[in-house]
Amino acid sequence: MTRNSPDDATRKGTSAVAAIEGLLAFAANRPRWAGSSALNSAGEAIARSRALAAQSPEHNPLLARSLRTTARLMLAKGRATEALPLAQEAVALTRSTGGGALGLSLRRLAEVQEALHRFSDAAATLAEADRLPPPPG
Repeated sequence: MTRNSPDDATRKGTSAVAAIEGLLAFAANRPRWAGSSALNSAGEAIARSRALAAQSPEHNPLLARSLRTTARLMLAKGRATEALPLAQEAVALTRSTGGGALGLSLRRLAEVQEALHRFSDAAATLAEADRLPPPPG
């Protein structure tokens, strides 16, 4: 089913995870000049992900993805200061599991740090991401 609006993701009978995935897909595919609808959808995805993660930690990767997506959207709108705590939280959530999600989170954090002109912090963050073992396979 093609996602055309945030309402498609919140239809009756849609699982909570599928609804969050739909909101993230909607937010990621909105043009930058389309107003605040992308950030609204991403914010709703974060809120729903937090509720799921509070019930079960198995949903932490979904929350981290919601945070990374929202941080990217904020960077695209020139709101790096607001993106920083989101990127930092995504790193904190993925640190325990490591792997590809941690690498993605570290690289998003480095992007935010560069946008804030914290170049030495960004270099250290990228160095940490580069030290991660490559994914298997």
